Parts: sequence; structure tokens; C-alpha cells
Amino acid sequence: MFWEEEDDKTLPFTSPDTVFDVLFSMRCKSLPIDHAWALSHQIQKHLPWIADEKCAGIHQIHVAESNNGWQRPNTDNALLFPSKRTKLILRIPSDRYTDVQGLVGKTIDIDGHTIDIGNFKKKSLSNSGVIFARHMIFDETQSEDDFLAVIASEIKAKTSTKIKKMLCGKRHTIKTPKGIQNTIHLMIADLDDQTSLIIQQQGLGLNRELGCGLFLPHKSIKTLKPTE
Repeated sequence: MFWEEEDDKTLPFTSPDTVFDVLFSMRCKSLPIDHAWALSHQIQKHLPWIADEKCAGIHQIHVAESNNGWQRPNTDNALLFPSKRTKLILRIPSDRYTDVQGLVGKTIDIDGHTIDIGNFKKKSLSNSGVIFARHMIFDETQSEDDFLAVIASEIKAKTSTKIKKMLCGKRHTIKTPKGIQNTIHLMIADLDDQTSLIIQQQGLGLNRELGCGLFLPHKSIKTLKPTE
């Protein structure tokens, strides 16, 4: 675990829109939890460039959890039930913005579950001092400490920043034709503006076409205490 206490940072900053997310409206009654490969495969039929774009990625479709109602199932063969508010989200460089128009009006098949894709809008990245990725490719032969050391080295190489706070979370698997990919949740804290944005723009690790290594802003970490 990396966790060195330091004063909180304020982040009055406007993100440059060189890389951003595009949010598509969608209609979908149900969807397998493990849908990353099928979604990627279908998206690439219409946007064949996306896997080769350094800063592009395909977010896995996420359905909000509620302590008073639906809880995300923890079995890979269970289903998600997207609401009307659920979005299909791609991360793209700005010069590809008009190219994603090719998805509008398309219906894609995710293992027998259809998604009707509607219009889209841009969402700028945030300079949040705390960011997280729901999925990072994780070698099960590694310890979490070794994994964090590799990530810290990658961040250092990309940003010249020494990372002081990172936490691993839940583990998941992604089934692909080439075998199972193991993933782990990763949160990174105490970031300055530039480092936060570079990590979000460039991603970390592998398989961003499967939704891995794509970072999102985290609301707050002030009440979170590391465990022994």
C-alpha cells in the first residue's frame, strides 16, 4: 500500500479538451455483467480505429448501485438492468469527435442482448485529486504491493510524479477469446492537476478497449482510512 499523509490540495482548474468522454444515450433491457469483450467487438465494427488510438477506450457499461434497492450482482453470469439514464461511454481524442457519429442509430448485439444507440454529448475530464479505475489488468501471480510498484513506475515515467497514495479494491474477470483477463479496482489519491489529467488522458496498463485503465474522478477520500 502507498499512503503518505499530506495537506489537501485545492484544484481550481479547467481541463484542456484534448481527450474527453462522449456519452451516448442507449436503450437496453438487460446486459451480461461480463460484457466487455462483446461490447468492444461490436463497437469496433463501426469504429475500427478505436483500438489503435493511443488515448481512446471503451468504458464498460455501469449501472448504479443503491443501498436501499438493487445491488450489483457478484456473479459473472448475472445480468445488469440499465435504466433510461444509463450511458454508453467512449473516451476519445478530440480529433475523433466527429467520427463517433458512426454509432448513432446503430443496434448492437451483446451476447443476445441488444443496445440501441442514440445521440451523444461531450463530457470533459476532471482535474480531481482522487481518481479511480474500475478495472486494471492484474497478474494473479503478483502481490498487490508488486502491482502497485509497477503502476507507480508507469506513472513516474508518464508524469515525472512520485505517487504517494494508491489503494487496490475488488477483483473481477473478463472473458475473451484469448482467455480470461483478471482485473482489479485501483484508486489513486493526492494528485495535482497535471498528473490527474495526464493519467486520465493516457490511461494506465493494458486493454483500454475492454474498459481497463480508464480513470474517473472520485468524489472524496477524506473519510477513508487505510486498513492494516
